[in-house]
Amino acid sequence: MEIKQVFRTLSESSGVSGYEHDLASTLQENCPWADEIKTDKLGNVIMLKKGQGTGPRPKVMLAGHMDEIGLIITKIEKEGFLRFGTIGGFDQRVLLAQEVVVHGKERLTGIIGAKPPHIQAPGEQGQAVKMDDLFIDIGFDSQEQAAKYVRVGDIATMKRDVLDLQGSIMAGKSFDDRAGVAAIFECFKVLEQVSHKADVYGVATVQEEVGLRGAITSTYGIVPDIGIAIDVGFGDSPGLPESDTIKLSQGPGVAIGPHVHPKVHARMVETAKEWNISYSSDPSPSPGGTDAYAIQVARAGVATILLSIPLRYMHTPIETIDYEDVKRTGRLMAMFIAGLDNEFVEGLTCF
Repeated sequence: MEIKQVFRTLSESSGVSGYEHDLASTLQENCPWADEIKTDKLGNVIMLKKGQGTGPRPKVMLAGHMDEIGLIITKIEKEGFLRFGTIGGFDQRVLLAQEVVVHGKERLTGIIGAKPPHIQAPGEQGQAVKMDDLFIDIGFDSQEQAAKYVRVGDIATMKRDVLDLQGSIMAGKSFDDRAGVAAIFECFKVLEQVSHKADVYGVATVQEEVGLRGAITSTYGIVPDIGIAIDVGFGDSPGLPESDTIKLSQGPGVAIGPHVHPKVHARMVETAKEWNISYSSDPSPSPGGTDAYAIQVARAGVATILLSIPLRYMHTPIETIDYEDVKRTGRLMAMFIAGLDNEFVEGLTCF
């Protein structure tokens, strides 16, 4: 199975935070390596790959969030234009002139418009367009006509096909964090070929962009011994200091900071070196924006680490990654899991 194509399908699908249900079937249909797959009440898709052997087995949870940032319709103007707000942290500077899909009674294609620069007030041309001045045009000419298809509270998403750039570089929407979900698939695929004692729970979490909610509930239910959150990190690009970025095409960033268990970090780095898997060190002094934080503080606490796939242009419709970094991340996790035993897990309570 070509996981890269599954990733492409996930990217081009819609799944705004709180509305991820349409993605569940795609995940369930494309993970033949899982022994069990279920969806919990919040919508998390939990894929279990059982370990080998008898006796107690360590439990490892892999978490990548499948939700994306999006738009919500807040008002239908009398002329048929749609006003909207955001779900999650969109960079409003990139919204003007984007194609969108409005998920009303039917899927409707629209565009985001605003007042042309020719008739802007003095001083407006040098400023980013305010959210309040943006609207969606779906081609209707009255509130009554639009209201037959669209309601306040309906969702809108970016309309974007994945682009293949040079080599294995790809660009598209919602790579944050469906690249992390693809890395879980890559991990499961590698685990099919190696022996591992641990039971591995791969979780495509929901509602990360609005408060880490899926990771909170799924960790509480699984109660893992070790948690690995897979998200995206700031990829290198002009204008960004090297100290704040992770270089594309050199593997995942392995986080180090207060949300990372030092013994798990040491073993992850040791594994990368042993198997010649490239990685970058990713200092993270102020954690809190990824599923790693939610996993770490669940119940009585979980030994946690964060792996970050380098990504450029975060929270835009042209997020860019090297898919080889997704594969490297999956392989690193698989080899880390293959080396786990009960002795290592029991030692995690002692620093």
